[in-house]
Amino acid sequence: QVQLVESGGDLVQAGGSLRLSCAASGSILGINVMGWYRQAPGNQREWVAVITIGGSTNYADSVKGRFTISRDNAKNTVYLQMNSLKPEDTAVYYCWTVGAGRQYWGQGTQVTVSS
Repeated sequence: QVQLVESGGDLVQAGGSLRLSCAASGSILGINVMGWYRQAPGNQREWVAVITIGGSTNYADSVKGRFTISRDNAKNTVYLQMNSLKPEDTAVYYCWTVGAGRQYWGQGTQVTVSS
């Protein structure tokens, strides 16, 4: 079992920044990829960014150049730095990982961007 706990969601004005954190605990040995997804009201959950244990990253086109994913392997924590936020970034953001063939999700943290 892996537990993921997100924090850092907030209400912010368009153009502002936020930093989300996700702390992993439990059976984390062997976990390679961690990432972030988001879900806006009425929409399906969508992938935002991923990072491997070696630091390789990939981003959805909608956030490329504005969001940065990083991780601290010593702290088992992954971060999502979000800059130049837009109202369309408003969503619940979920931390994600996969281990032993099973996906794990955090409880989500709300990000609201006002125009």
